[in-house]
Amino acid sequence: MQPIHIIGGGLAGSEAAWQVASRGVGVVLHEMRPARMTAAHKTGGLAELVCSNSFRSDDCEQNAVGVLHEEMRRLDSLVMRAADANQVPAGGALAVDRDGFSQAVTAALASHPLIEIRHGEIAALPPPEWDSVIVATGPLTSPALAGAIRAVTGEDALAFFDAIAPIVYRNSIDMSVAWFQSRYDNAGPGGTGADYINCPLDRTQYDAFLDALLAADKASFHDWEASTPYFDGCLPIEVMAARGHETLRYGPMKPVGLTNPHSPDVKAHAIVQLRQDNRLGTLFNMVGFQTKLKHSEQARVFRMIPGLADAEFARLGGLHRNTFLNSPRLLDGLLRLKAMPRLRFAGQITGCEGYVESAAIGLLAGRFAAAERRGEQPSVPPPGTAHGALIAHITGGHVETIDAGPRSFQPMNVNFGLFPPIATSPGRGADGGRLRGTAKAMAKRRALTSRALADLDAWRGAAIVAETQGAPLVPAAETSPLPEPHPR
Repeated sequence: MQPIHIIGGGLAGSEAAWQVASRGVGVVLHEMRPARMTAAHKTGGLAELVCSNSFRSDDCEQNAVGVLHEEMRRLDSLVMRAADANQVPAGGALAVDRDGFSQAVTAALASHPLIEIRHGEIAALPPPEWDSVIVATGPLTSPALAGAIRAVTGEDALAFFDAIAPIVYRNSIDMSVAWFQSRYDNAGPGGTGADYINCPLDRTQYDAFLDALLAADKASFHDWEASTPYFDGCLPIEVMAARGHETLRYGPMKPVGLTNPHSPDVKAHAIVQLRQDNRLGTLFNMVGFQTKLKHSEQARVFRMIPGLADAEFARLGGLHRNTFLNSPRLLDGLLRLKAMPRLRFAGQITGCEGYVESAAIGLLAGRFAAAERRGEQPSVPPPGTAHGALIAHITGGHVETIDAGPRSFQPMNVNFGLFPPIATSPGRGADGGRLRGTAKAMAKRRALTSRALADLDAWRGAAIVAETQGAPLVPAAETSPLPEPHPR
């Protein structure tokens, strides 16, 4: 069989290479470092962690990223094996020795008989004879390759920064204060005229919010992000506020065209709008609230907004240097570029956020590509799994903006808001008593995680049956020099 070419040796590319080779298919893994370095990387090692050394929560009962960890372990993830083998103390989080982690991944891939590692930049679209390619170049894709991708996908299809507004869980918004309505009841394309949740502020509340916003601590850019420009279409909320006391009231917090049904005779001084962010209707985006505030400050300040006092955030805001596609429009359900299906994308460039999420999409891309090469029909994991929820967000779970603003698809971490709701929410505990508050929320998360792992096991079992009918798999134990992971 012809090899599959993988461009990028970060977490997604490394995981994809492992998954492909483990299925008996050859891999050529292209990594431009150390021949050409980025502004963030320090070594030429594969899967180098350039920011935090934390893979976040490892709780597979109450945390969505913990569920993703467990699913990846069950799918023989190289990234998770290396992380477990190089774990350092971090409470309930999975943190790693970054050098040991990168060295373990590099050694495993370099010693695999079906993987060839080539160092050097891919500065243009892959040649036609590379009939199956996974592009996993991450947030720091080289300018030459980014330009080539942009040329084939369109000028508005590739972004070079995130302008992320906070995402709020719908069921944490107080609808006795807020209400549904579009400005001037305008339905817009695909809308109903009641497409936004509106949170009203009077003058005193607005002044207090503005003071807190301007005084809050801001996060700093990383060194390689320092030259990231602000664009008028995505200015951080605090930058807009600093331009004048009334700026927000004439921008994202303008109160015109809206009537509060709870107090129809009272005109709001300012209004914060939230727009549905996913097809499930579980997540709502704070319109125009992209920000560089520190995460703890965002939660404190934004909960001052009436209706959001008890808001739970699926994602907090930020502005980051990041190259990513408008994936819902460009990619099919198997992560292939619709305009050029021999190209498949994986990792952060697809619009996921975080180390583990990037590796998980690399895992799926590798499995999809290997299945095609082996003559099998690739299978997408069920939407109730963490992997399925992520790929659904990337390839079709997002709701496009109904107004004429900039594109609204933005990278996101895995979270329970991406999972389809449980048909019957747990109502009573083991003792028969009615569940309320925190106990009810915990029971709901346990139900989601239990379903996810059961669905994952069923999908994995079906995939194993399909694989055993094709080319022989390469047992991981025969090729991996990794030590056994610490007992968990």
